[in-house]
Amino acid sequence: MLLAGCDDRGAQGVPADQANVPVNGAQAAAAPAASVPQGPERLVLAFGDSLYAGYGLARGQSFPDGLQTALRGAGINATVVNAGVSGDTTAAGRQRLAFSLDNLKRTPDLVVLGLGGNDVLRQIPPATTRENLKAMLDELKRRKIPVVLTGMMAPPNLGADYAGAFNRIFPELAEEYDAVLYPFVLNGVIGNPALMQADRVHPNAKGVQQMVTRIAPVVTERLQRVE
Repeated sequence: MLLAGCDDRGAQGVPADQANVPVNGAQAAAAPAASVPQGPERLVLAFGDSLYAGYGLARGQSFPDGLQTALRGAGINATVVNAGVSGDTTAAGRQRLAFSLDNLKRTPDLVVLGLGGNDVLRQIPPATTRENLKAMLDELKRRKIPVVLTGMMAPPNLGADYAGAFNRIFPELAEEYDAVLYPFVLNGVIGNPALMQADRVHPNAKGVQQMVTRIAPVVTERLQRVE
């Protein structure tokens, strides 16, 4: 249950299909045939840490890449911008959120927000994590940008008090800010060696696809409600 934490810097503010550098010359697998995207262009900002940045993966294999492919496969004319930075805590995300938003070509139709794993890794007090996430949600609310939260959970070995306080953060903030919540970003992936890299912290390409399979319908449903 050890959660994401790396010092490598990920891609910030670039389209998903340009975000990752090939690892050891590996190339991303060809995407399956997709429906022709229709309707208005939807701009999605995927704002997170190494789980979004695509740590250890080849170009085209990150979560934002897979999410963009899935949305287009569902017929949504979506561009997903990868603003994942490996090693980011919620404090670091708070510092760069406004900059990332200001440097997009326009206001995004949706932000998919996924931070908190490195807070757990460093055992940052849950109250601090909550404060940082609230500040980011306040900024997004001020700009009238809807949010999908991909939550994080603390492992029980950190103690019942810590885990209980941390695990309440995402559902409570989702309710407070009317954000859509996917409760645990690594649900169905963490703990399965076939879906994880050798560090047992980051998903491999198959693990990312499992994340996409579970999360893309949530994002699709929220985008369909964007006016």
